[in-house]
Amino acid sequence: MTETPAKQLPHLVFGGELVSLEGTEFRDLSKLDIVGVFPNYASAHAAWKAKAQSTVDNAHMRYFIVHLHRLLDPTSGSGEAAAR
Repeated sequence: MTETPAKQLPHLVFGGELVSLEGTEFRDLSKLDIVGVFPNYASAHAAWKAKAQSTVDNAHMRYFIVHLHRLLDPTSGSGEAAAR
């Protein structure tokens, strides 16, 4: 029996230092850390978690998960959070 490959749902993980803890404005856009594009939420979340934990000493560093599949097909909504 052959397995059907999972539907590709690309997610982008990126982060950087914020100007303020209350917002999402980055201190320097040229210094954003583009972690990568991942084929599903689970692998993106694992990468996000690793980067967030590695920068725990800098309160202004924040990493986000962007659901690229929603940008490509806005009708494919789901219940997952858009950024963390």
